[in-house]
Amino acid sequence: MTKKLNIALLFGGNSSEHDVSKRSAHNIYDALDKEKYDVSLFMFTKDGVLLGNSASQRIFNGDDEDQVVKEEYQKMDLSQPLAPIMALNEMKSIDLFFPVIHGNLGEDGTVQGLFKLLKKPYVGSNIAASAMAFDKDLTKKILTEAGIRNTPYVVVTPENRAEYPWDKVEEQIGDLAFVKPAKQGSSVGIHKVTNAEEYEKALDDAFKYDYKILVEQGIDHPQEVEISILGNEHPVASKLGAVRVPEGDSFYNYENKFVDASGVVFELPVKLPEYLTEEITSMALKAYKVLGMKGMARIDFLVDSNNVPYLGEPNTLPGFTNISLYPQMWEVSGIGYSDLIDRLIQLGLEEFDRNSKIKYDFQKLGDEKVGTKKYN
Repeated sequence: MTKKLNIALLFGGNSSEHDVSKRSAHNIYDALDKEKYDVSLFMFTKDGVLLGNSASQRIFNGDDEDQVVKEEYQKMDLSQPLAPIMALNEMKSIDLFFPVIHGNLGEDGTVQGLFKLLKKPYVGSNIAASAMAFDKDLTKKILTEAGIRNTPYVVVTPENRAEYPWDKVEEQIGDLAFVKPAKQGSSVGIHKVTNAEEYEKALDDAFKYDYKILVEQGIDHPQEVEISILGNEHPVASKLGAVRVPEGDSFYNYENKFVDASGVVFELPVKLPEYLTEEITSMALKAYKVLGMKGMARIDFLVDSNNVPYLGEPNTLPGFTNISLYPQMWEVSGIGYSDLIDRLIQLGLEEFDRNSKIKYDFQKLGDEKVGTKKYN
């Protein structure tokens, strides 16, 4: 009998997507074949402290999170420098980490750095790719350098805000814009603006979530198209999916994503002209490679009224909630949920094995020899 792999499933986190992560983790846990895997749960609290399997399981099963966290904190010495990750001591053997942490900690390269220090395989992109893809400004710079079409934008910070009044923004990118925190997900802090009053209010709100804000050229009534990518050095793409929000909603926001998606229509797969499908697929695969992503990504596009696609943003740890399109697009492409999870785990193991072959030469230094110092 093949030995079961010990999987550490990490979820939660100190981001605005904490509860979204919990939903994703439930679906992944259910899809993990318990004949192949022993699964332990570790939840990051909203303060960024990792809880052990027992406490995480209680929250997972519906116990009041605040009460469980309060009880666990009373047992901890939070003054200890390693307190936020001490719970990992519970698990004597970890074969692979499966992070399902959306937003901060999970998608920005933080936990990937932890996994690297622990010398353990994990699902998803590495530190650099995660950090770059999580920062919308860096992503757009790399996409532009690679010749991948995306919408024009300006970056506003608390330091340069006075230099970007609405009239200057309107002159540079037009009278329809989207204000977005550079490092947030799930449409948190995003606002559609068409005038100075909306613009200033949007900046005030966006600065609650980041100190670097993108003000991005808007596309009037775009078609929102998404694609799933799977793989390491040789990634493959799913069929395309489309999201159609209710007529009264301005865009696909947090409310109609997670709170009430009853009015949203998901078209899977979406029927587009063949040339447009091919162009979006080609752009997505190229972006995946130039950003150095591994394992998986969902990549979002906006298509204007002339069928011109613009790459919106990649997501290195896409959602696995009941309405998340990443697994659904693979479902209609012929890969079922459990098989998809198996493949992601295998990709994580393969990437770890590949990187373990990289050599580091350490040359011993003798006595230090320096040149003559001349001071003028």
